[in-house]
Amino acid sequence: MRRTLRPGRRPSGGRPSGGSAPEAAASGRPAPPGRPAFSRASGRPAPGRPASGPLAKVRWTIRLRLTLLYGALFLVTGVLLLTVVYLLVAGRPPWAGVEPPAPPAASVTPSGLGLGADVPAPTVDLEQQLNQQRSDYLQKLLTSSGIALALLTLLSVWLGWLMAGRALRPLRTMADTAKEISANDLHRRLGAPGPSDEIKDLADTFDALLDHLEGAFEAQRRFVANASHELRTPLTFERSLLEITLADPDASTAELRETCVRVLGSNARQEKLIEALLTLARSQRGLDRRVPVDLAALAADHLDRPRDADGPSGVRIGSELAPAAVLGDPPLVERLIINLVDNAVRHNVPDGQVRVRTGLREGRPALSVRNTGPEVLPSQVELIFQPFQRLRATRLGGHDGQGIGLSIVAAIAAAHDADLHAEALPEGGLEIRVEFPPVAH
Repeated sequence: MRRTLRPGRRPSGGRPSGGSAPEAAASGRPAPPGRPAFSRASGRPAPGRPASGPLAKVRWTIRLRLTLLYGALFLVTGVLLLTVVYLLVAGRPPWAGVEPPAPPAASVTPSGLGLGADVPAPTVDLEQQLNQQRSDYLQKLLTSSGIALALLTLLSVWLGWLMAGRALRPLRTMADTAKEISANDLHRRLGAPGPSDEIKDLADTFDALLDHLEGAFEAQRRFVANASHELRTPLTFERSLLEITLADPDASTAELRETCVRVLGSNARQEKLIEALLTLARSQRGLDRRVPVDLAALAADHLDRPRDADGPSGVRIGSELAPAAVLGDPPLVERLIINLVDNAVRHNVPDGQVRVRTGLREGRPALSVRNTGPEVLPSQVELIFQPFQRLRATRLGGHDGQGIGLSIVAAIAAAHDADLHAEALPEGGLEIRVEFPPVAH
């Protein structure tokens, strides 16, 4: 099984100064002159200061912007086309190659007149008439084309409005469905039909986000329920011990002391559980700093410490520690090693073995902990990293721990961008390996 955990980061930012416009809007004081008031929550103009201008009440939706864009593009291309046609016609009209006929050179003697009366030939200014006809034609062409362009522009705006509404209809449906989804019905999905286009990709991405949110909400609910049960059960046990002891009027001092010792032992287990919960919360929050850490040095330091008698007897711990430098939080990396080794010892068999290795694996610093122990089914490997998931659970005794040791390991690995691998061994036991990102030299 391979687990790759990538933690989310929360951006951090400074607080605005006392004289800023956001704080003035939040406190009810007017903003400084020349600076608009903003709402602290949304970063938008404060409701009490509406925008000025004739278009203040116009909602510039995507549909309106697309419609105006379609109309503007059609108008620009139409004007360019009309300009080209006008220049072509004005530069070379259809009759540009026709030469006007030459006027007659000889005198014409009309019939019925005397032979001696010569009438001059009529002169026709054809060039002037052609220029006038050409000017009238260009004027008519320009007027007709302008009217046609205006009508077609209005038609294109109307068609653009219809087409934009039809194209954006799935987005409106998705927005309405998303508004109806709440924390109580995260099982609902958009399920956008249609071809595999950008809108369907957006809907599928949103559905995948809902899947993650639903899983996170369910995990949070289970965690709260399990944590409440884990804390309530020892309290009930302690109360029962005290009530039974106090109900016996003949209880001796030894019996009272034994009851107090048992209550203190239960209280110590609760203290460890609460400390583990705080460590888990800190690990899931992310890292505040990253410094060079050697896995081999931390592992050797932990293995050299005296161990508590928690687990089967006779468990032997061996190690192969090679240098493996990582960038991380030293206390959290140390807690990861402690939890892995303690888990390997606790869930073992009498006279079993634990093997701890550090070093480079394909250029990445890695930590591996392998142990003998009861057989673990492959289907159970994923469960052991969930909080309060014990394969053989007891809450009042035994060697099963608090049930969140490996959950803390998974959270610390995720905080360090490390890959977490767990493999159930055929002969029993587990091998858990954590591979950290390589350190740039």
